[in-house]
Amino acid sequence: MNLEEAKAKLEEFDQAHVLNYYDELSESEKEELLSQIKETDLSVLKKLDELKTPKKRGRFSPLKTVQLSDIENRKKEFYDIGSDAIKNGKTCALLLAGGMGTRLGSDDPKGMYNIGETKDVFIFQRIVENLLDVVNETGTWIRLFVMTSEKNHEKTVDFFEKKNYFGYKKDKVLFFKQSMAPACDREGKVYLEKKNRISTSPNGNAGWYSSMIRAGYDKIMKDEGIEWINIFAVDNVLQRICDPCFIGATIDADVSVGAKVVKKAAPDEKVGVICLEDGKPSIVEYYEVSQEMMDEKDENGEPAYNFGVILNYLFRVKDLDAVTDDKMPLHVVEKKIPFLNENGETVRPETENGYKFEQLVLDMIHELGTCLPYEVIREKEFAPIKNKTGVDSVESAKELCKKNGIEL
Repeated sequence: MNLEEAKAKLEEFDQAHVLNYYDELSESEKEELLSQIKETDLSVLKKLDELKTPKKRGRFSPLKTVQLSDIENRKKEFYDIGSDAIKNGKTCALLLAGGMGTRLGSDDPKGMYNIGETKDVFIFQRIVENLLDVVNETGTWIRLFVMTSEKNHEKTVDFFEKKNYFGYKKDKVLFFKQSMAPACDREGKVYLEKKNRISTSPNGNAGWYSSMIRAGYDKIMKDEGIEWINIFAVDNVLQRICDPCFIGATIDADVSVGAKVVKKAAPDEKVGVICLEDGKPSIVEYYEVSQEMMDEKDENGEPAYNFGVILNYLFRVKDLDAVTDDKMPLHVVEKKIPFLNENGETVRPETENGYKFEQLVLDMIHELGTCLPYEVIREKEFAPIKNKTGVDSVESAKELCKKNGIEL
């Protein structure tokens, strides 16, 4: 894209201020900015007023979960189905690793954070070791995709290289960057992060599929005969990945997506709850769960809305065309966004000062229409690291790892 083309695009979306510092830039900085203008989808900014209006949620009702007792009764059956799918190359794994370790006090990708005490144990290492458990069980190498972001891509790839992929087979690992969305002020003007850079952020936890397509990796899945893709977040250091029983139960149920869930620790626990919304699978955020929903019981006298999601899903590949970018709703989220002021100085706001745009996995599940919630034991598969101390922290994850016999 040349300067005139960039000006035309920016003027179309009322963002001409992006070029305010253009004449001060070096030739390489000019190229970087023009390239980013070309790649950034600015059309979302025209929808800001519409997106700021909260969407009314539908009518919620309980969704039956395959619970631990059900799984135990059919464990061998589920395991055999899932193990066969793995051995026949029908499954792959996708790690959502676009985040940074900022809340943990690190400037590196979150997966590089070291939770070891007597030796190095990195978050990425724990993830790979969990997947290697299944590789060793089934005698089959599983394709692993790693979704990074433009903020951490080079560091992530370099780290895997330096650590020899933590023992994983290098030619089975593919990296790609998540697509980015612009960040803007309350009037819909994009912020500048630097004089030659628009402020952007990853396009939400549902952006993985459209980002895969842009990277051309949907063709690899097709060529390799992959029918199921297990997506999971980087911060849960205990989760089972490509778990044969989970895969088998999902295949057996003939649904578009399986969702690993844990029993809520308390009715008001701050986790998204899987349920039905207007008769289709959905996730209701913890702050949307009414007292009436908390009090409702199922046929066994247990809480009807009792299972929280842990961001570990198994998607049927042939159904994913239903959730391409243009078919997915967009959400606007208030955030604190660092920006350049009129003097070219970086400002780090203490309160929310603008908006980021995201597409969410909960919408993917709702659009796909059929989902199997699959219960796992919290203490064995859910050790998220979101904070340095306290709940869902480095501290709590370390304790859970030790309880599961993992040396730190």
